[in-house]
Amino acid sequence: MRLLLPTGSATAAIVRKAAEGMDADVVVTGEIASFLSPAQLKGLLKDGKYDLVLVSGMSTTSFEEVEKETGIPVCRGPRHAADLELILPLLGTVTLSRTVPADELLGERRREEAMRTVAEREEEADSDYLIRGVKIGGTSRMKVLAEIMDAHREPDILARAEEFFAAGADIVDLGFGFDATPADVKRVFSELGGVSGPLAVDTQDPALIAASLDRADLVLSLHEGNIPAVGSLLGEYGTGAVVVPGQRTLAENIRAAAEAGISCIIADPLLPPAGSGLVPALRNFQPAGYPLFFGAGNVVELLDADSIGANAVLAGMAREVNAAVIFTSEHSDKTQGSIAEMRRATEMMVLTEGRPYPKDLGIDLLVIKEKRRRREPPVRYERVVPELPLPKEIRYDPCGNFRIGIDGDQIVAVIAGRAYRGTSWACLFHTIRENGDVSLLDHAAYLGAELFKAELALQFGRSFEQDGPF
Repeated sequence: MRLLLPTGSATAAIVRKAAEGMDADVVVTGEIASFLSPAQLKGLLKDGKYDLVLVSGMSTTSFEEVEKETGIPVCRGPRHAADLELILPLLGTVTLSRTVPADELLGERRREEAMRTVAEREEEADSDYLIRGVKIGGTSRMKVLAEIMDAHREPDILARAEEFFAAGADIVDLGFGFDATPADVKRVFSELGGVSGPLAVDTQDPALIAASLDRADLVLSLHEGNIPAVGSLLGEYGTGAVVVPGQRTLAENIRAAAEAGISCIIADPLLPPAGSGLVPALRNFQPAGYPLFFGAGNVVELLDADSIGANAVLAGMAREVNAAVIFTSEHSDKTQGSIAEMRRATEMMVLTEGRPYPKDLGIDLLVIKEKRRRREPPVRYERVVPELPLPKEIRYDPCGNFRIGIDGDQIVAVIAGRAYRGTSWACLFHTIRENGDVSLLDHAAYLGAELFKAELALQFGRSFEQDGPF
């Protein structure tokens, strides 16, 4: 396959290195590769016969007419020249796009393939139990159980439960504090009557457990203090139970639960926080003849670190001890997003099967840091214009001032009683400009910076303060 690789002078050396050993012409068309015009490309194609042209993935120009006239396919390469060495070896085995950058296209295809593999393996997996159609244990994917704390105080428990399921929870666990009553438990479960997914009740109070059994699929947690009171009742209802150690050992409490007639038992050896015996406790996660419960949420909630990496590592630990269910929560602001993170982590563990480590899977939990930094060529210039200090006096825009904030999952920019709403800072700024609500360049720059900061706050689940630091 003979290639034409138009590029800019700034990236020519990188492109030539990537194309070494291939039948490819690397042609510099200007300083910036993405500025290539259809007329320029048409001129290049007169001088040689090519099977494919790869233009910069950053280009927004349509080369449809060039392709029609010459009969030579013109596809998008990667957005960054540094990624070309990853794309070129795949030519002939993948179909590139005329509109989507190659790195983005192939990344999406790898994600789709990875998720298809996860679904196929789950379909083929065996299990120890089925809880409302969800496979537990066996060779099935580790299931994510997410807790709604103080469920009886939730103003819209149905919306909250649906939100958890949508985020990736396999089982939604309803926690009830000491102030909850059996009537509270019955009300909450009745409000969730239309929910099709598995629901768990999280309480050790026998009265509250009994009140939940018309709908609860799983009880957290049973031990020697409540098994005599409700064990046989769970057996009659066919409700599953997570059994924990207490004054008696885990093995003793499991035996008591089984004797009470409970047929779906999940063993929870208990996982303490980091610094309180986390590592020694892993020795307790031994095969017990029952699926294991791994309380990762207790560790993450009691660790002042970003939840993403912590959830990934804990999911890896849970996989190594062959846990069937992993617990997560979003009780605090710092753990918001943990359900989706843990679900992705469990899917990564599925794809790790047959591999030495969870790397290069097609899916990942990289959110802030990059897997591989791109070494782009330096920006060239002839002279330096030093920055000037901002003027002490603010010059106000005659069009007025904006109040910018976040409302739910949208950015809101308010001026003169009118609110611009959206999720893209660029689209919002374009709309503001088109409506004539900004006239000064410095005000426009300020608006762009604040709107972009608000978009980042949405993306990373952080609070936003106009004029404050991100």
